[in-house]
Amino acid sequence: MEITQHPSRQLKADQVAIIRDHAQPAEKAGKLQPAQLQLAYQQNWFKMLVPWAYQGLELSLPDEVRLIEALSWADGSLGWAVTLCTGAGWFGGFLDAELSNRIFADPKVCLAGSGAANGTAILDGEGYRVSGTWKYASGALHATHFTANCIINSPDGKPEVGPFIFDKKDVTILQAWNYSGMVATGSHSFEVKDLYVAADRCFRIDPSFAIIKQPLYQYPFHQLAEATLAVNISGLAIHFIDLAEKIFAEKKIEKALSESQQLELGHVLEHAITQINKVRSVFYVALYQSWTDYLGGVKADPEPHLQKVSKLSRKLAKISLQAVDELYPYCGLLAASATSDINRVWRDIHTASQHSLLTFAEK
Repeated sequence: MEITQHPSRQLKADQVAIIRDHAQPAEKAGKLQPAQLQLAYQQNWFKMLVPWAYQGLELSLPDEVRLIEALSWADGSLGWAVTLCTGAGWFGGFLDAELSNRIFADPKVCLAGSGAANGTAILDGEGYRVSGTWKYASGALHATHFTANCIINSPDGKPEVGPFIFDKKDVTILQAWNYSGMVATGSHSFEVKDLYVAADRCFRIDPSFAIIKQPLYQYPFHQLAEATLAVNISGLAIHFIDLAEKIFAEKKIEKALSESQQLELGHVLEHAITQINKVRSVFYVALYQSWTDYLGGVKADPEPHLQKVSKLSRKLAKISLQAVDELYPYCGLLAASATSDINRVWRDIHTASQHSLLTFAEK
């Protein structure tokens, strides 16, 4: 039995080789390696969701999600960093056009950031005075810009939350990413102190405020984020399954397993693949249905399809994690070795699965 529409179909063999050959050095260094980043820049992966008008790929959501899953299958840290930076690049559809032209002209542009409203912004003349500290900015070490939510204090006394974008030179990175998995994402904290920014550095993530009037910027960010995070988990799970399959084949030859033991290995592997295939299939159907609601303008209520994407994103993440944990005990001590590929995948998926967006059921 095989994985249906295996993520490897989305990437060339030489691209996978570059990503994986540098995965262990990246983990050791705690950051993506130059060869990995150069490949990402060449392929415009950090600009998957940046508008065409600003030299971005502006991929359809289904195409972007398939590619994200493939990158996470190739390597967890690279896939996660591209996912989070790509999500921030989507904000290009809402930023001031003149500002966007300047920001995205850089072929190595990459936006890191945080959705937590951990900053304050006070109106100051024609701009804002901003201070704050934010956690978990994946890609912080190679980012050119940072986005962050702030509580805006306005003269009318009604605070509201709004996102801002800062240049790297105005941000201080705080080395705070010390977790067992996703080591090379460099998901450090960052801060700004009493920073003055122009009014165009604040924007609104709302379809009615989109500067680029294309379907991609009408689709809700909430479901976009859920779907892209979920396929990070499924991409990692498929990588784990690939590695487990090789280990099982070697065990059958080297360990002189009994017939019943060989049958058990075959059963658990087949069960994992069956479960992954089933949930991925319905997930991608739901994602495509929700995306088509936005093509040519919304003609019907998109909410039922969007809620299905939310539900199936959580289910995809849950089933993927379960599949890995069911296979793990059969993989032997190699899976527990901190320097093995399969252990890195195991640590990555258990770290990525802690993201709160996929933890709790929707109310």
